[in-house]
Amino acid sequence: MLRTLALIALILAAAPAAAGNAFRFASIDGGSFDTADWAGRPVLVVNTASLCGFTPQYDGLQALHDRYAADGLVVLAVPSDDFRQELATEAEVKAFCALTFGLTLPTTTITPVRGADAHPFYRWLAETEGFRPAWNFNKVLIAPDGSVAGTWGSLTKPQSPAITGPIEAMLAGG
Repeated sequence: MLRTLALIALILAAAPAAAGNAFRFASIDGGSFDTADWAGRPVLVVNTASLCGFTPQYDGLQALHDRYAADGLVVLAVPSDDFRQELATEAEVKAFCALTFGLTLPTTTITPVRGADAHPFYRWLAETEGFRPAWNFNKVLIAPDGSVAGTWGSLTKPQSPAITGPIEAMLAGG
């Protein structure tokens, strides 16, 4: 019995720390997204805002979704009003994104990403990685094992090699 417990403890200690983290986001379409459902897949999480100068990056996010979703990539848009540049309601955000950008990628409800009210995912990022979105359209790439593979600020475009390179390596199994 002790040998079995010791073996279990050893296995758990060897597992990546982030792999056990699962987060639930409310979906703008109703229901929710559970990141545990995406285990083993790369996930790009981006805090967004409809009225920001970086909002045209929605085109790049949709292009990533269109190009890599069939191979396993998840691109998750997280609208946030933390920088006072989001529309007032989820219905307005959904309509704006659909009409202006033809967005079909998973999108959450309007969600805090900074401070005491930040979503647990963003609190986890701050605690484990020291990463807090400095503005809208900050990007976080979660590796298939649940670890943070990279973070980028607003100036890095979604289709930049800095982001697509790691995504393609993960999708290729490397």
